[in-house]
Amino acid sequence: MKWANFLHIYQPPTQKPIWVKRIADESYRKIFNGLLEIPRARLSLNINSILCELLDQNGGIDVIKNIKKLVERGNIELTGSAKYHAFLPLLPESEIERQILLNEESLNKYFGRGWKKGGFFSPEMAYSKKVVEVAKRLGYKWIIIDEMAFPEGKEMRKDIVYEINGLKDFCVFFRERNLSFKILSASQIGVKSILKSLEPSMNQKDYTITGMDGETFGHHRPGLEHLFFDLLKDSRIEPLMISDVLDQFPKKEIIEPRDSTWATMPNHFKTNQPFFRWKNKDNVIQLYQWELANLAIDVVKRNEKQKTRELLDGAVHSDQFWWSSARPWWSLEMIERGAHDLRTVVNNSETSTDAEKQRAEELYKMIIYTGFEWQRSGLVDEISRNEDEEIRERLEEKEKLFVTKEEYQNMISNLKEQMKTAADSEEFHRAAMINETLTRRVILRVRIF
Repeated sequence: MKWANFLHIYQPPTQKPIWVKRIADESYRKIFNGLLEIPRARLSLNINSILCELLDQNGGIDVIKNIKKLVERGNIELTGSAKYHAFLPLLPESEIERQILLNEESLNKYFGRGWKKGGFFSPEMAYSKKVVEVAKRLGYKWIIIDEMAFPEGKEMRKDIVYEINGLKDFCVFFRERNLSFKILSASQIGVKSILKSLEPSMNQKDYTITGMDGETFGHHRPGLEHLFFDLLKDSRIEPLMISDVLDQFPKKEIIEPRDSTWATMPNHFKTNQPFFRWKNKDNVIQLYQWELANLAIDVVKRNEKQKTRELLDGAVHSDQFWWSSARPWWSLEMIERGAHDLRTVVNNSETSTDAEKQRAEELYKMIIYTGFEWQRSGLVDEISRNEDEEIRERLEEKEKLFVTKEEYQNMISNLKEQMKTAADSEEFHRAAMINETLTRRVILRVRIF
């Protein structure tokens, strides 16, 4: 089985130092120290360069050095991206290009120019034709997106490589969602269970691509990194970088992917909302957020040399929109911080009018007041519950993991330990989320045998 694995690691520019240090300890150090012990390991990695800077500022330079070693050894290839993890399809082309070039500048600083400018990762796997047109213009050769973007009605083949219509020699690779979810959901479940679910494809000569958040290994799922390492070591699996797929599968076919993200679901296409989690036409908070973001962009465009230019770069990160979706995650703190920074851009810009400053203030207040009202009224909890019910209804038997009773009990014990650790640390919101959301999503994907 040829397995091309893609990992994405990132922290927002507003992340607190305590969390940067904690996630570095629980996840990043474990992942890259472990990969150094696996000579046959090969994978593609996106590290948004704001994370490089946060690690550098918070005692994590060793993580960067280990990634650089793995790049130099040929175990890892790095992709380009947007420095501050901006949601690119909803930004003007000039902002997309700026985010990409800023990211390259920092990657060159930390990894040298030998990181190879080949693949591209659009934050949130958010795909639009505009994004790939900019990426190709800047010298990139391929992009990884979710399989949900594959054209409806066509059967996706895994023995050829797809090229995007109108962009000669620019290829697109599709993450297999179910397999990625199975691995991410398999905390305390061994390689045997994962491989059992993969038996039909083990002897085939095609390729498989997974794409996952790196923080899941060790931080969100303590111990899951060992499963990841065991998969990379297993002789029945041939680990690949995505660029290896280009070399090994020369046959190509031209397609036109659909606008999408790695959280897009079929019903989002029916309502013409492929970016539903980040801009939902029925989510008034997100509509206010995007109006404020666009106002800040318009103001800064009038003079790119003003001081607020750099503040705007970080202020458009995607997290504020994700946390205001309440599907199922919600953080009024992240929402407020994003709105605060965008309002500051407008208020401090030398090119903004009094009317624009007043509108920025109004938008900021409407975002915060509406957020508090959603919490007080219980709307956040209702949206979150509905989202979990939709996920439960979409699960098919064939998508679930087969586990033994012992493995099932180990998984439950692990979840209880995570909840206890969070509660003991007085992270009560995190403990509740693990209990109410993670438990549903993991356990429902399991069948006991």
